[in-house]
Amino acid sequence: MKASDLMVKCLEEEGIEYIFGVPGEENADFMMSLEQSESIRFVLTRHEQGAAFMAEIYGRLTGNPAGCLGTLGPGATNLITGVADSNMDRAPMLVLTGQGASTRLHKESHQVMDVVDMFKPVTKWATTVWHPENIPEIVRKAVRLARTEKPGAVHIELPEDIAKLPCDKSPLPVRKFRRAVPADKIMDMAFERIGAAKRPLIIAGNGCIRRRASKQLRILCEKTGIGVISTFMAKGCVDMDAPYCLYTIGLGAKDIPACAVDAADLIITLGYDMVEYHPKLWNEGRSKDVLHIDFLPAEIDEHYHPEIEVVGDLAHSLWMLNERIDASDGLKFDLEQQAAVRRDMTEELERHAKDDTESSIRPQKVLWDARQLMAPEDILLSDVGAHKMWIARHYQCHEPNTCLIPNGFCSMGFALPGAIAASLVYPDRRILGICGDGGFLMNMQEMETARRLNCKLTIMVWEDGGYGLIGWKQNNEFGRQTDLAFGNPDWVALAQAFGWHGHKIDSAKELSPALRQALDEDGPSLLVLPIDYRENLELTRRLGEMTCPI
Repeated sequence: MKASDLMVKCLEEEGIEYIFGVPGEENADFMMSLEQSESIRFVLTRHEQGAAFMAEIYGRLTGNPAGCLGTLGPGATNLITGVADSNMDRAPMLVLTGQGASTRLHKESHQVMDVVDMFKPVTKWATTVWHPENIPEIVRKAVRLARTEKPGAVHIELPEDIAKLPCDKSPLPVRKFRRAVPADKIMDMAFERIGAAKRPLIIAGNGCIRRRASKQLRILCEKTGIGVISTFMAKGCVDMDAPYCLYTIGLGAKDIPACAVDAADLIITLGYDMVEYHPKLWNEGRSKDVLHIDFLPAEIDEHYHPEIEVVGDLAHSLWMLNERIDASDGLKFDLEQQAAVRRDMTEELERHAKDDTESSIRPQKVLWDARQLMAPEDILLSDVGAHKMWIARHYQCHEPNTCLIPNGFCSMGFALPGAIAASLVYPDRRILGICGDGGFLMNMQEMETARRLNCKLTIMVWEDGGYGLIGWKQNNEFGRQTDLAFGNPDWVALAQAFGWHGHKIDSAKELSPALRQALDEDGPSLLVLPIDYRENLELTRRLGEMTCPI
């Protein structure tokens, strides 16, 4: 067989199910080989960035990498935003690019650029296949690295002449390893420190949405009552209905859950990742006692300098804590402040639940109705914009990985291609993507991909005719904003042109029936509504006047 055949066989051995992308001349041999695969499905997309977002969401939902594919030059550069998003949001991914013949890479040549060096800053590893015999090792290493905590993207480049070379190697068998676990001594120290605290609090990061970790975290909280505040990407690590769920933290302004942080005498960070929420925002005075429990040692930062670090498999670390709690006389804490925080934030979430008689549509009302219509296992995806802040604050979850927010690299254009991937992974669940009118049009070409695949999904567009989040931040800092306005298409006509169901509503009373109809329709549906973003500055004002409940 030739090298491209061997590459496909190695990917099959790894259990790769999907490759999303746009092929070109330089990966023609690979595409011919891939066409013969019985276990890998190639999904043709309309832009490489959309392919990368699809692979990212597949990785976030399954824990296994999918591939995203582009050719050399502009195909590779189109991939890079989605690849960076996956890498910084800790989703496993394989990035597969073609390249010109190895005989012309040393000189000026058509479309040739150093793709590997370009990908190095946004991947865990990037390499070129120079010898067909190395393909089994390269693919095995790439998949292992992509999956290893913290997960991320890995890039493999296959030059067109190397792809054609004969080879008689075989794939390496997949052999997985058990993650290292903490020593008993450090776990004893962690348990003693928790036991000595009066008001401990957990900040859960995206490491907690791994299912085993979420299960052990819930057991810990049931035993102790310790409250959990999640970052945007950790939503659902504990059930929103549990009394110890203190909702979400991460807005730039101080919000109600931050009161629990202020009152805590010990912050336990679990799977915490400072790319989401910088510790300066919750430990500015560097006075907090921090216990770090994660797969990896703490990132060095002057505002995050824990005395005790428990490093190893997070689920196992939590299990070890639970074993010690069971063997103890029980732990007693003062949880009064945390209960008050939950009470006040719950009231905040319910504030606009009955806005059905109003003509304007507030963000809070949209998210309340969405939560009522979505089952615990259904999946909401947020694009990036002002709506992301509202989703983070007001859409709470019952299960891990049911609200997917890009919050490391924060790339606009994420939700539509991500929803396509989610619908492929879970065709029986309701899939709802929420976008601004700015972010949606960045990858609207994938409407054709969704129609071609007959994906059952709904995309909701909050229309405000401009880049609302930038305006919100400019108004907060300068009291005015620059020109951020733009025009929009006839949304229903756009949906019809792509063969989608299309809906446009104008009032809050139409919202729930229209969303229910869209979610129940076969195939893709588009629902567009004018959003009342006067609430942005109103929220800023109210948070600025906020006082903690105790």
